[in-house]
Amino acid sequence: MRHSRATEVSTVKKLVSPDQQGKIAGLAVVVMAAGLGKRMRSKQAKVLHPVSGQPMVLYSVGLGLRVAGDRVAVVVGYQADLVRQVIGRATSGKSGDFPVAIVEQREQLGTGHAVLQSRPLFAVGKRGAPSRYLILNGDTPLLQEKTVRELLRVHEAERATVTILTAVLEDASGYGRVVRANSAERGVSRIVEDRDANAEVQAIREINVGTYVVDGEFLFSALEKLDPSNAQGEYYLTEIVHLAEHSGRPVAAVVLDNPDEGLGVNTRRQLAEAEQVVRQQIRDRWLDAGVTMIDPASTWIDAAVTIGRDTVLYPNVTLEGTTVIGEDCVLRSSTRLTDCTVGNGVEILDHCVLADSHIEDGAHLGPFAHLRPGVVVRKKAKVGNFVEMKKTDLGEGSKANHLSYLGDTKIGKGVNIGAGTITCNYDGVRKFQTVIGDGVFLGSDTQLIAPVTVGAGAIVAAGTTVTEDVPADALVIGRVPQVNRPGWAARRRALQVGVNRETLNVKPKTKSTGLTPHVSRLTKKRPLVSKGRQVEKRTRG
Repeated sequence: MRHSRATEVSTVKKLVSPDQQGKIAGLAVVVMAAGLGKRMRSKQAKVLHPVSGQPMVLYSVGLGLRVAGDRVAVVVGYQADLVRQVIGRATSGKSGDFPVAIVEQREQLGTGHAVLQSRPLFAVGKRGAPSRYLILNGDTPLLQEKTVRELLRVHEAERATVTILTAVLEDASGYGRVVRANSAERGVSRIVEDRDANAEVQAIREINVGTYVVDGEFLFSALEKLDPSNAQGEYYLTEIVHLAEHSGRPVAAVVLDNPDEGLGVNTRRQLAEAEQVVRQQIRDRWLDAGVTMIDPASTWIDAAVTIGRDTVLYPNVTLEGTTVIGEDCVLRSSTRLTDCTVGNGVEILDHCVLADSHIEDGAHLGPFAHLRPGVVVRKKAKVGNFVEMKKTDLGEGSKANHLSYLGDTKIGKGVNIGAGTITCNYDGVRKFQTVIGDGVFLGSDTQLIAPVTVGAGAIVAAGTTVTEDVPADALVIGRVPQVNRPGWAARRRALQVGVNRETLNVKPKTKSTGLTPHVSRLTKKRPLVSKGRQVEKRTRG
């Protein structure tokens, strides 16, 4: 939200500066993530669908963790175990004093019932109950932190009991309408769900976004009073607005200038639209942070990626998962990194695919290199054309420049891996390790049959198959001895010329059969054996 504006009820309209960050004392957060999401037409819970590489629910959870000075609760329901696992992995060790708590809504009885399930977590204890609650939806990946901070500021400035986020739409059908007291410029009196709205209410274009700030002493007592007498037979969270207004408590609202920011993702089409918006936001953030993108529109960067200053990304670079790129790196076109850590001053040439690997400062990779999980490329090491590595540690300054496979291998410093080298790490049942010491020279087309160790400073001749450990500083040659036969090739060519001439001088036909002699001989009757019995082949007449 670039220019959120408050209603007349909210007299202070100045936005909080994005630099004024920090957790807000006494604020707890409840994230609603229990729904199925029928309109997604998916076997997967809606909040688990990814936007820019991370499940939607993590955007709301992350936002909650950035502002909450108290606890954060996530209410799960459909596919509760999967949602729990995703949140647990993402927030492990990152939640500060209060780990994210998961509470389950076993029956889908509405949004009010969902929030009510979090009450035991916030029961009065040594710390006391929170003074305010921020309620978020798990399907709003476009909602910005500065918008939430503005909502909290307005709530405080207006001394409101409930403050809601709203938007004005051209077509408000399907959304809960915000009904104001007396006129559209006065305080909010109630929210009416679309299915319960009469014609007059349906004409209202201001809708409830579904983000709330509620006073701590009011929230759960109000939820206890909810009545499911509505079209859906559910306990609506929106009813707390009417309960507050009816008891004379102030209700404030902040209207979004950009309605898309606060609206939930409910369909695949909306998911695709959210993906484009978030990816553009990510690109803008890294461009502003000092990263160069030759063609930003073709550069795909996931939400959890980190990139250092003065790094250059060429067209069609894809950075996925939790990848971290250092400063002064160059990533050439059509390269994809997933969950990798890259140091400073690294160059990765075109068409490289890297996953779950660690690249140290000054390394050089590609083009067409493939690093599978568990690879470490040490400082100033080189991985070249069509080299595949898996669970391998390539030592500082070592080189594997061409056409090699290195799996389950520990390689020392200053090692030369010749073209076509293969570590044969798998015997069909188990995997074994190859260890190559510092300063080893492996000639081209070397095969190392694991488990095997090559000592420091050893030289392995080209074409050698290493089946036993090689001592340090030794020369090993393990190939068939070369035999030279002088003149053999010339005699073979002369013989071949003579055969060709004889073939050209053969008479074309015989009187008896009209076929060439060798064909005539082949057509004589003779027995053939087929499936255990003799069969006579007939000649052609």
